[in-house]
Amino acid sequence: MKGKEWYQADDVAQQYDSKRFSRGGRLIDSREKRAVIEALGPVDDLDVLEIACGTGRFTALLADRGANIVGLDISAAMLSQGREKARDAGVADHIEFLRGDAARLPFPDDHFDAVFAMRFFHLAETPTKFLAEMARVSKDIVFFDTFNGRSARVVYNWLLPMGSHLYSREQIDRLLDDAGLRLVNAEHDFLLPYGFYRKIPNNVAQEFRDLDTTIGSTAVGDALASVSYWTASVDADEAD
Repeated sequence: MKGKEWYQADDVAQQYDSKRFSRGGRLIDSREKRAVIEALGPVDDLDVLEIACGTGRFTALLADRGANIVGLDISAAMLSQGREKARDAGVADHIEFLRGDAARLPFPDDHFDAVFAMRFFHLAETPTKFLAEMARVSKDIVFFDTFNGRSARVVYNWLLPMGSHLYSREQIDRLLDDAGLRLVNAEHDFLLPYGFYRKIPNNVAQEFRDLDTTIGSTAVGDALASVSYWTASVDADEAD
């Protein structure tokens, strides 16, 4: 996977949240958490798997809402940060962190009520395999986000140290079809790329975000959005 070694470095894991979700990045964190909550719905007593859980931003959030959640990541350093975050939030008893490969999930078919991945598919070298594995172990919901090819992300992408895969709607449709998934909902957001927000103070970022949201609510905004959130459901016919 692109950037695999970079994400496993101890210093990257320790600084990951502070670099990405401070300043204007707080708006990104808030929007991503809302996207996950809306896609999964009530999670009390549900079994949930997060792929590429990283530092546990979402695992702790969902455990606090009553989910029994497994967080899987390839980086031991990231998982260490996640465990610390879970302890600090008082939800460690509801989370199991595992180091593993998303292309070979160590779970039986239909093991979880919902499976999701955030900030993952832009690094995935074999997205078809990863999505198929997510669909295999889910009874119902599969949720993920992508960065889009018709957006300002194209320019920003040149600056990333490990590169980033950008997707078209046609590619997403093929991925879903190959995985036996049915699209339930799609939302598109952030005309301005994430990197822009992270560079400016939060109070200034909010002004840009308000403008971004206003334009983003139009057809033009959907077409040029940097990020898409995809909620899918396991196709009953495929699962039988």
